[in-house]
Amino acid sequence: MEHLTLSDGRTLEYLVEGPASAIPLVLHHGTPSGTVRYAPLVDAAVAGGFRFVQASRPGYATSTPHPGRRVADAAADTAALMDALDAPAFVTLGWSGGGPHALACAALLPGRCRAAATIAGVAPYDAKGLNWLAGMGEENVQEFGAALAGPEALDAFLVSAAAGMADVKPADLVEAFGDLISEVDKRTLAGGLADYLAASFHAALSTGVAGWRDDDQAFVADWGFRPEDVAVPVSLWQGDQDRMVPFAHGGWLAEHLPTAESHLVPGEGHLSLLSNLGTIVDDLRRLAG
Repeated sequence: MEHLTLSDGRTLEYLVEGPASAIPLVLHHGTPSGTVRYAPLVDAAVAGGFRFVQASRPGYATSTPHPGRRVADAAADTAALMDALDAPAFVTLGWSGGGPHALACAALLPGRCRAAATIAGVAPYDAKGLNWLAGMGEENVQEFGAALAGPEALDAFLVSAAAGMADVKPADLVEAFGDLISEVDKRTLAGGLADYLAASFHAALSTGVAGWRDDDQAFVADWGFRPEDVAVPVSLWQGDQDRMVPFAHGGWLAEHLPTAESHLVPGEGHLSLLSNLGTIVDDLRRLAG
């Protein structure tokens, strides 16, 4: 694990792997999550000719919190990391809560971000025509209800939730997720993803809930850009068995991202979509030219 000191004095924790001469593929992780190596994605990125880069968002693991951050702020942090790696261009991939942050890079760094992919990423809270909470598992309905109620309510919810996730065992993840995962996602956990997710939760929450809190508040606030502003190519993936980010979010984004190639996949859930990583990396390589 490496650390970058940003211009405002904050520290950004990051991981980099692959040839220094290759264009970076920057992963924006989910919520909550931290920088933990997920071998299938790293291997797919490197095999696809990319240099794999992942950073913990502010407040997660050893990345300094950035209270009040907006989704758009991910673009500046990503640009600073690319500067440090001497990378004039990159592509980006965001999974779940990372989806909006990947779109921020696509919208706000169009001369540098060559292509983006979003896997089960949320739509803006103020998206017209979208019932944002409809179809979410009960735990998410409670979590975002707390986010909308204010910082004190959200802190109380997240501190309680983190107590069960900060040291969760892989074998206990199905129970820990509760109403948030469909049957296809339960089968995906049994296939080995549980080890990675448990390690990611441990890393994310090792220094508290600041990153999780700031992610949630950023999702339900003004993102600082509009999906309609994205001009670079986007590969968009969403499954109809997703209880964390409902299918309607992917449908809304497909209609409002002008450059999206949309893959709205029947039978896939929030976790099972990761079985398409090889195809998604291929998409990024093709879309980036």
